[in-house]
Formats: sequence, C-alpha cells, structure tokens
Amino acid sequence: HVQLVESGGGSVQAGESLRLSCDTSGFRFMVSCMAWFRQAPGQEPEGVAAQRDAATYYADSVKGRFSISRDIASRTLYLQMSNLKPEDTALYYCASKVGMCGPNWSKLRFDSRGPGTQVTVSS
Repeated sequence: HVQLVESGGGSVQAGESLRLSCDTSGFRFMVSCMAWFRQAPGQEPEGVAAQRDAATYYADSVKGRFSISRDIASRTLYLQMSNLKPEDTALYYCASKVGMCGPNWSKLRFDSRGPGTQVTVSS
C-alpha cells in the first residue's frame, strides 16, 4: 500500500524559510525518482524539484532558494525552502516514480503522490 504524506507547510512572511517533509511507505524508495510539485489556485501543477541518487533538478524559479534531499533510513523526502516569496504560495505535494528522474522529470507520469501541504507566503 503506497503512502506519501506531506507536512511542514504553513503561513510565513516573505524572506522566511520552511522545511517540508514527505513520509513514505509501500514502494521502493531508494530506487525511485522523488519530486516536489506545487499547484496554485487556477494554475497547472509545476515541478519544483526532483532527486534520485546524486542527481537533483530544480525549476528555474526556485534555484538557489530550495533544496531537495532524502533520508533513506526514515524513507523521508525533504524540501528546504529559503527566502520565500509570495509567488511561492501553493499546495505542495510529493510524488514518486520508480526509476531515474532525468532532465525532463517534470513531464513524466509519476506513480503516486500525496495529498499535499499548503504554503502561504505574504509580503
């Protein structure tokens, strides 16, 4: 039974930081491409970051501000977000796909996703 559950969202001021977590179970975490997506109201989902082994990928809009990582032992995916901006406001969710990510990762069909956690950044 695949499960992905996000936590760590909240309401912050611009310039502040948040760390999102995604607890996982029921699939091969070590060999999966793990990613964070976000979706703002009325907009299409946007790939934020992805990671598998030593390869990490970031959307241009978050490069230098966000960092994706995972803890194998606890099967947890993280997204450290710094210098948050109002345009980062969205529902953030994690997703998994067995296999590599690749540079076109955001266009891939992922196997599973979590319900998401809301991030709201005010100016």
